[in-house]
Amino acid sequence: MVGSSVILNAKILVVDDLKANLLLLTRMLDSAGYTSVMTTTDPFQVRELYHRHRFDIILLDLLMPGLDGFQVMEGLKELEPDGYLPVLVITAQPGQKLRALQAGAKDFISKPFELAEVLARVHNMLDVSLMHKVLHDCNDVLEQRVRERTADLKESYLETIFSMTRAAEHKDEETGAHVQRISYYSREFAGVLGMDDEFVDRIFFASPMHDIGKIGISDQLLLKPGGFTPQEWGVMKRHTTMGAEILGNSKSPYLLMGAEIALNHHERWNGGGYPKGIRGKAIPLTARIVTICDIYDALRSRRPYKPAFDHLKSVEIITNGDGRTMPEHFDPVIIASFKEHHLLFRDIFEEYTAGESG
Repeated sequence: MVGSSVILNAKILVVDDLKANLLLLTRMLDSAGYTSVMTTTDPFQVRELYHRHRFDIILLDLLMPGLDGFQVMEGLKELEPDGYLPVLVITAQPGQKLRALQAGAKDFISKPFELAEVLARVHNMLDVSLMHKVLHDCNDVLEQRVRERTADLKESYLETIFSMTRAAEHKDEETGAHVQRISYYSREFAGVLGMDDEFVDRIFFASPMHDIGKIGISDQLLLKPGGFTPQEWGVMKRHTTMGAEILGNSKSPYLLMGAEIALNHHERWNGGGYPKGIRGKAIPLTARIVTICDIYDALRSRRPYKPAFDHLKSVEIITNGDGRTMPEHFDPVIIASFKEHHLLFRDIFEEYTAGESG
């Protein structure tokens, strides 16, 4: 997580056509110690201000004359080709909140303002927004390290990937140990499937980035207890496409494979997955491998909605089905190999687990 001094020095823009709201929000932020707060009542200025200052967060009113908050977000998307908008919308209308999240906002503040809510949501979103910038700033360095192809630099690259994924993982119930295990499952399983050394090497580094898109899902939705509404589930599914957007604009073969996995690891062999509902060999092999690794690890791990299952129970669910997970979700060749080599999954889970096993 980002240090408190870095968060308090983050660049903040507050956009509201009412000067009284700007004054109130500025006082709240000043009282909490934020040092770099800019305001504007003119929504037509936001795009240019963001282009010049690259704010770490924008508090954006939705209802403004001339150009509303939704139109402002559309303009900002042109400046953010990866699709990540550090926007915290301001609204008094509950019906607009989900629409704002679907339009690219990451969270919202309700009117009338409550000091505790404003400061908590600003702090939490800045924590994620600043980590997202770290991810992008690291890409050039990471690509150079990959090109150099030395063992020490590869280890450094993997550690950096684990650090990046924790920016998303700490928001969810999963842990850093989860992404580490995915990396080892994927490498060993790709080997027993007969893949060449280059493929095995790349999937080892790429697979832990499968859920990096969760960094773009609001805490309120990601941590919601119970089930999602159809609209919320639609937003939640976007972590696959957001992950592909974050990783895809790269020349690194590792990040490109990571983008492929992030986009497709929830697709299912029988066509029942998302985001595109593709089936069979239309699903990239990388994603078919990571899918079974991810599901095995989820079954082995404790979640708010389920206990941790032991190895044999997890194998039984994958191979025979339990209604939620079914054999037809997996490539038949992969599930046959899983049946033959399932003990390697057990061994990796036990080696790289810290108090999570069932």
